[in-house]
Amino acid sequence: MKKICILFLLLPATQGIKAQTAIKAEMIYTVSGSPIRNGVVLVKNGKIENIGTNLSIPAGYTIYETKVLTPGFVDARSLVGISGALNIPTDQDQLEKSGPIQPDLRAIDAYNPEETLVKVIRDYGVTTIHTGHGVGALVSGQTMIAKTKAGTVETVTIKPLSMLAMTIGPSVSGNFTSPGTKAKQIAMIRTELLKAQAYLKKQSDKDSSKRPAADLKLDALVKLLNGEIKALITANSSVDIMSAIRLAKEFKLKLVLNGAAEAYRLIPEIKNANAEIILHATMARNGGDMVNMNMESASLLTKAGITVSIETGYEGYVPKTRILLFEAAQAMVFGLGFDDALKAITLNPARLLGIADKVGSIEKGKDADLVLFNGDPFEYLSKVCGVMIDGVMVKEDCR
Repeated sequence: MKKICILFLLLPATQGIKAQTAIKAEMIYTVSGSPIRNGVVLVKNGKIENIGTNLSIPAGYTIYETKVLTPGFVDARSLVGISGALNIPTDQDQLEKSGPIQPDLRAIDAYNPEETLVKVIRDYGVTTIHTGHGVGALVSGQTMIAKTKAGTVETVTIKPLSMLAMTIGPSVSGNFTSPGTKAKQIAMIRTELLKAQAYLKKQSDKDSSKRPAADLKLDALVKLLNGEIKALITANSSVDIMSAIRLAKEFKLKLVLNGAAEAYRLIPEIKNANAEIILHATMARNGGDMVNMNMESASLLTKAGITVSIETGYEGYVPKTRILLFEAAQAMVFGLGFDDALKAITLNPARLLGIADKVGSIEKGKDADLVLFNGDPFEYLSKVCGVMIDGVMVKEDCR
């Protein structure tokens, strides 16, 4: 196979400027439609201006040539930017252990866009992340969605509040003296949701003097009850997954199962619950409540008609994150097809996160978040030669 590297015909005058750009690729995987051979993507003002074959490239456009072009990857669940690479107390803000239920903790107050790991995952094609408070508390806090480009929290954030991160399982009991059992975990969550229901009812009292004072914790839970945000519940064992499904049914929550190591055992139940799935990293360690994880899960769930998004999740050891591209590639080894593997790290998570109008596929009008490869994206020897976010080339290699 002929190796084609990125060819710089013109260089932007200033790094960070949204130049008008044309990217010529032997193969363009749009994800939302059929692949395009020998195609061109035109980028203008940070958006995809046009895509197709035999497009006329306007004068003055910076031109890149590459072997393969894909959409920027979307990590459905990460702790990057909140859990740092140094693995020391000062850069580990993913889990506040002063209490097991803290829905008022905002991810934007902890996210560090200059964290080293943000650049690491960006260089492997991740352009959007769903990050936030982590696993290990009944309600650990809120999540957010951000681009992996450089900037302040305000300039990189897509959604400051996306979901409420929750956990059912042994990691909770390992971090707090109470709850100590599965039943106590669910009872404590139910108690807080019932309080939020009562709070919501009192807020609508015609007599303003009887309305309760603002409560940050209950305000966040009310958003959950109203369906403004989704319940992101980490549950791995079949027992814990069923508890999450019952909880969501009782309180009419929009349920996203995270981790879901034994989801392959509960396919009918998950489908009946209309639960969305963010699946554990394919190469996650099979210990604790993940002892029965199956590396074929992505394939099994997809074949059953359940849409799968693959996550990198949280790693307690250095380097504190996984590489999303590698996890999807490994899922292919265990039966997931090429198209589905690419969707699992692009359009599927974009839809789950409610941002598919902006990212997740190569379509006219969407953000120009693109990844340039010198070969098959899932081939180990292929290299990420370029990464573009909002029309700006943030990584340039393979010269």
